Amino acid sequence: MRDLLLQRDRPVRETVLLRAAEVEAEGIVALLRIAVSVGLLAALVLAVDAVQTVDQRYLWHQIGLAAVMLLSYMAVGVLTFAAIRKEVFRRWMIWAAVTADCVFLFLNTWLSLANSGLPGDLAFAMPSAWMAPLVLAFGVLRFNPMLLGYQVMLVASGFLWLIFWEPVLITVEAAERVRLVMETPPNLIRVFMVLLAGCVLVVAALRMRRLLHQSIEEARQKANLTRYLPGQLAGRLASGGLEALQEGRQQEMAVLFIDIRGFTSWCEGRAPQDVSRLITEFRQRVEEISDRTEGLIDKYIGDAAMLLFEGDRAAERSLDCAEGLLAHMHDWRCLREQSGDTGLGVGIGVHWGEVFSGVTGTPERLEYSVFGDTVNTAARLEQLTKAQGLALIVSAAVLEAAGTEPARSGWTALPPELLRGRRSGLALFGKAPG
Repeated sequence: MRDLLLQRDRPVRETVLLRAAEVEAEGIVALLRIAVSVGLLAALVLAVDAVQTVDQRYLWHQIGLAAVMLLSYMAVGVLTFAAIRKEVFRRWMIWAAVTADCVFLFLNTWLSLANSGLPGDLAFAMPSAWMAPLVLAFGVLRFNPMLLGYQVMLVASGFLWLIFWEPVLITVEAAERVRLVMETPPNLIRVFMVLLAGCVLVVAALRMRRLLHQSIEEARQKANLTRYLPGQLAGRLASGGLEALQEGRQQEMAVLFIDIRGFTSWCEGRAPQDVSRLITEFRQRVEEISDRTEGLIDKYIGDAAMLLFEGDRAAERSLDCAEGLLAHMHDWRCLREQSGDTGLGVGIGVHWGEVFSGVTGTPERLEYSVFGDTVNTAARLEQLTKAQGLALIVSAAVLEAAGTEPARSGWTALPPELLRGRRSGLALFGKAPG
């Protein structure tokens, strides 16, 4: 149940983190908006000093409009950044800020056209229109596809409207103003805007690169953890479940031990490569059946392995795993005998009961551990297979938890066994080697 709750909480945590990242990105955009406003005001002052025109009144009117718009744009950045710092900024305000960017772009361009008496076909002759790459660069920095799509739609719709806009009267002076807006100072402002857009994209690339490095580092740390912890715990580690695992918990689970019979005598006189190859083949077969039955390989102990089963149908899956291992190891034994090598059998013990499970150790060396009488009993059932001449012994507790009727499933009842460490006999069932 706790694992289910963790899985349900994961999307919530991811959403919270994503929204926090979006607000952080908006803070960066706010600072850039302020910096852009300051830079454009400075460029405007330099352009005024360099401009020579016959219509001073028109020029100062144009400069005044640009200054008011830039100061208003700076105010949006200041207010946004202040709201974020005071933690009163809400996610819906990002949409308002995006809209403000586009409104600033088109209002500034339209006022420039209206003041100049020029038609919308010359919208891109206005230096303010070259703010479009900068506005779209802000959208990239926010890394929200919906926001960027909304921004692209506004920019395209706004320019489409401007193109079809026509002034009431096009005067003779308008032709001179077209020449004026295409002179060197306005062109320098255009270049400056493109440069600013490029700088914003560089900031966006650096931010995305930092996020990528963080993701790689988190993946590396998780990979390091899974060197010491079972791979099936990776999902819990990814969702921030390490602390919960370190706290530990009491729970019911099935514990399975499997051990190769005759391994020690087989190793005598063998080359290390042969021993390594056999252990590798054994573990590959254990992992194949464990994956199929959703078991958790707790540890390998030489030629033995300990598997755990928790969650839905845990007892039933442990029995499926035990019988699957029995069949798979029988096939492996036959293959080895056919190739002229020594066939090796296995012993398997399975028990069901309450255990303590959790992660122990330091961050440098973590280990997922399971303790309790259930673990000890499962290990002793595996050892008992030697004395009983059986390949598989399970406790009645496992069959009962799985809802299995022993007689119908081919289980043979064994005499109650008083295992070391227990005060009473344990009802057992077994299966002979294949």
